[in-house]
Amino acid sequence: MPPPCLDDLRRHAVARSLFKPTTLPAALRRLGFVQADPIRAPARAQDLTLRHRVQGYRAGDLERRYTRLPIEEDFFINYGYLARETQALMHPRTANTPWPAARWKQAQAVLDFVRERGVVHPREVDAHFQHGKAKNWFGGSSNASTQLLDGMHYRGLLRTARREGGIRLYSVREVHEAPADTAAAMDALVDLVVQKYAPLPELTLNMLVSRIRYGAPQWTALCKPALARAKARLPNAAVDGQRWFWPDGENPVSRRHAVPDTVRLLAPFDPVVWDRRRFELLWGWAYRFEAYTPAPRRVRGYYALPLLWRDQVIGWANASVQGERLQVQAGYVSGRSPRESGYAAALADEAARLAEFLGVAPP
Repeated sequence: MPPPCLDDLRRHAVARSLFKPTTLPAALRRLGFVQADPIRAPARAQDLTLRHRVQGYRAGDLERRYTRLPIEEDFFINYGYLARETQALMHPRTANTPWPAARWKQAQAVLDFVRERGVVHPREVDAHFQHGKAKNWFGGSSNASTQLLDGMHYRGLLRTARREGGIRLYSVREVHEAPADTAAAMDALVDLVVQKYAPLPELTLNMLVSRIRYGAPQWTALCKPALARAKARLPNAAVDGQRWFWPDGENPVSRRHAVPDTVRLLAPFDPVVWDRRRFELLWGWAYRFEAYTPAPRRVRGYYALPLLWRDQVIGWANASVQGERLQVQAGYVSGRSPRESGYAAALADEAARLAEFLGVAPP
């Protein structure tokens, strides 16, 4: 196989991730993990990610169908949705911050309460136990019951049974034994992140493997050996001074990686654009997520969606719903929209698809 060039890697990155739309279960299996984010502008990140990959997908479908899918909400390299068999690889999870005996006593009482009720809303727990308020991680205060439930969920005592109005409802999580072969479990987790984000520059691979410690903190010391094994087994090549890795059996040079004349507005956390280091290597400009940037300092907007035309991210768009009608405002790295034949129609088609996904009128 001839070594790939940067054009090959860019085309491969787009074509392998933006696969032909399929069913929701099949798309979830292929992605392996879908990052979640609560901001809705114009829809949550998990829905914006899935709409490109699931035939006929509508905003909120993942939440509506969650109870019928073999998936769980949990931490992996970020918080999101992943297969139950993948979640099982990371449990029983030992959190980095130990709980004192008094905290475990509270947790056991809540666990007994949830087991008795079956499924509980955080309000029920707060009303029953009256835990009061507690300082949260960003310096404010929130219900102590909510923080306790979050901690129990992270430690694998509870699972998300479903959501109501975006709020997690909890049930007791079935206890599983730890994987017998922890090295094999780590390799499986590494393969999942490579499968989702390939082709990967070496620094991104290093970063992603290190982030597995968020999902399996008890295996933090196993990350470096797992990374070494991955680099030894994965196909790779040096391109423009960077070493890139991809899954075994794939060929970034293959001409089968055709990219259609299509515009796609991507979520800020879409796997195509998630890693900002890879983004700059592939597209030559810096994209930043600015939702938490003070408004006067924003360059592209509160929730700017990367704008992909064919295999090039040429700009961004801000989308909003005003009076039951979608509004889309695009900006371009070059300062103007492409003059190529077909671009304007492709952008209009994507706006129409986004409006249908949201259930509103197109622009």
